[in-house]
Amino acid sequence: MSDAAPTMLPIFPLQTVLFPGGVLPLRIFEARYMDMTTRCLREDAVFGVNLIAEGHEVGTPALPHPVGVSARITAWDMAQPGLLHLVTVGERRFRILRSEVAPDGLLMAEVEWLADPAPQPLPEGYQGLVTLLQAIIDDVDPVHFPEPHRFDEADWVGMRLAGVLPIPMAARQGLLELDDAVTRLDILRQWLEQQGLAER
Repeated sequence: MSDAAPTMLPIFPLQTVLFPGGVLPLRIFEARYMDMTTRCLREDAVFGVNLIAEGHEVGTPALPHPVGVSARITAWDMAQPGLLHLVTVGERRFRILRSEVAPDGLLMAEVEWLADPAPQPLPEGYQGLVTLLQAIIDDVDPVHFPEPHRFDEADWVGMRLAGVLPIPMAARQGLLELDDAVTRLDILRQWLEQQGLAER
């Protein structure tokens, strides 16, 4: 469901797209993001991850795409001074209403939460996508696909594939913004067919 009141979130613009339920490891070294991480850990709070529309990850705050996903820190480690390793998990989609740069250079945004899609069973005819996703999960570190695995849910399967297949970032952003899970599956299957990775 969608929250009525907008929320202020710190935004971490990145050259990647995070999906709800997806895992995103991060390396933190800039002071503004070190401070953001400390606050999030202390307050058990989230920050926003948005694909960069213009600009770069380091230095002057980049211009993000409006739709992003809140990220919660699930593990952290400081292997050496000044370098923090995080594991984050995507939670909810949001849209930026307005943003401003704080004195420390951190991008702060007023956001509205987007409605969570209703659970939708995986329709018949998409088992090939499930088989591919299962093979990918079996081949990588389990930390990237925390349980429970919901292979019978259209939204979960589509978002997991959209997050790991080598799809151009602009297209991945479009998949994030889609509200219909079956449309997302159709686009993914068509892309796999075009790459010769799925039967037509």
